[in-house]
Amino acid sequence: MGGLIQKRDGSFRHGDYYKLMAEIIASDDSELLSRFILTVGVVSNHGNWFTSENHNKELKVLAQSYDWLLFLTDAGIAQFIDELLFHPAKELTAAKEAFLMSYTGKKGVNQFTKVQISLAADTALQVYFKSHMKVIEGWFNIIAPAGKQLVVLKDELDTLKNKRWQEIQT
Repeated sequence: MGGLIQKRDGSFRHGDYYKLMAEIIASDDSELLSRFILTVGVVSNHGNWFTSENHNKELKVLAQSYDWLLFLTDAGIAQFIDELLFHPAKELTAAKEAFLMSYTGKKGVNQFTKVQISLAADTALQVYFKSHMKVIEGWFNIIAPAGKQLVVLKDELDTLKNKRWQEIQT
């Protein structure tokens, strides 16, 4: 798969997609970085994706639409739900309470949705995810880029996080 990025002077930089992406991430070239976006998608099995090993058309399209596409396994989501609701980890108490208050069957103010979450629940989840990082990494399979490991994505994100973005964007 090929990659292409246009420079300010109208010329193009091109090459192998993943090699070009790695070069841009590693570079300090503000011209290339100012036009760079790394996309990460996360999907789970909602009945129409099949599995991370057996893709249907929609999952194949998604894999081509993101730089990284992660598949949250059924075992991973089951472990999280077990530790959140059924056998709650002590550190998840605030998240469990927010979840239960949000899904009572009555209209009210949700505190645990994909759009909003209570501050206490967010803090509890942040602590949980940070302290269980190694276990949580095992919850995901990499759909794209094929053959890459999650540690590569973490390294890319760390590299991008440490860029001088205020200087790059000017």
